[in-house]
Amino acid sequence: MPAEPDQAVIAQYLDHLWLERGLSDNTRFSYERDLNHFACWLNERKLALQEVVREDLQRHLHWRIEQQLRPSSTSRLLSTLRGFYRFLLREQQIDVDPTLNIDSPKRGRPLPKTLTEADVEALLAAPDTGTALGLRDRTMLELLYACGLRVSELVALRLDELNRRMGVMRVIGKGDKERMLPVGDEALSWLTRYLRDARPELGDDPRVEELFLSQRGQAMTRQTFWHRIKRYALESGIDKPLSPHVLRHAFATHLLNHGADLRVVQMLLGHASLSTTQIYTHIATARLQALHREHHPRG
Repeated sequence: MPAEPDQAVIAQYLDHLWLERGLSDNTRFSYERDLNHFACWLNERKLALQEVVREDLQRHLHWRIEQQLRPSSTSRLLSTLRGFYRFLLREQQIDVDPTLNIDSPKRGRPLPKTLTEADVEALLAAPDTGTALGLRDRTMLELLYACGLRVSELVALRLDELNRRMGVMRVIGKGDKERMLPVGDEALSWLTRYLRDARPELGDDPRVEELFLSQRGQAMTRQTFWHRIKRYALESGIDKPLSPHVLRHAFATHLLNHGADLRVVQMLLGHASLSTTQIYTHIATARLQALHREHHPRG
């Protein structure tokens, strides 16, 4: 527990949060927990909350890095301390705010989860292509992986946006931005089979323009297809965390692993900024490093 003077000033701040800002019990408890942890750390070093200077706070941040505490929790602590010391400054209990010019730690961008090429092969092979639904699902998975589509883009595809003779399709992405994508021979082969053998069985209403149809002959939804992906992942023994973007991430990563140019991948994914695509280079680099360690005599 913090020393009594620290407990008193923390209680004073929490009362302020309730009386003047009307914060919920849960929020105030979160603030109290952060302040108590910081106060205990200070007490071990014979310091009190109201005695803290900027250098003390920097030492604490360095200690958190050594303890490998998450940047997100450190950012939350700094936010709590900024509010706390602004309150003390306003109440004239301190002369200088020690949080001034203290930057929050860079939280970084989480790397997208991805699949190995073997995982993708297992996932693609999971649907029973002897049924109309299985053939539809195999075609959707093939197209998703071959073109790096968002699931929303896949289910929105219309028949008139596919040019099988040229092997390309028109995709309308975020912000109604249009891009032309090569389909690839394998995905094109599955598309031909689906249009010939499965789509007529799923629905023949000429008013439904979408390429992929549900069992009721209507356009597929993102949610329905996502549930199908999770089912096939389970059947194929993939125990990695999956997201609706999983094959899109695999598409980008595998292209880069095989030497594709980053700007080409940016165009294929429909990213407005190259910086959005650059996150995949971290995955590709990690793969190259692992290969180097495994195969190089001095790795």
